[in-house]
Amino acid sequence: MRAETHSQELIQRLRTERDELRVRMHLARAELKDEWQDTEKKWERLEQRLADAGTEARAASRDVGAAAGSLAGEIARAYRRIRDRLH
Repeated sequence: MRAETHSQELIQRLRTERDELRVRMHLARAELKDEWQDTEKKWERLEQRLADAGTEARAASRDVGAAAGSLAGEIARAYRRIRDRLH
């Protein structure tokens, strides 16, 4: 249960950061927009994996959860790079 709470907190932090960055992207340089679009595709995959995990068996959802955690980490790093380059 603790891992699930941690995952939910991570997803909520990513959602908040995504929303904040989306607003700032309107002012961003073109090269950042390409990275943003790539990261948005990853975000869509993450959301789909999370939705899939909810419908799969418990054992399978652990595998999906691990993959989603890895993808969430990759998205978080991309958001940090974008935010750092916006400053």
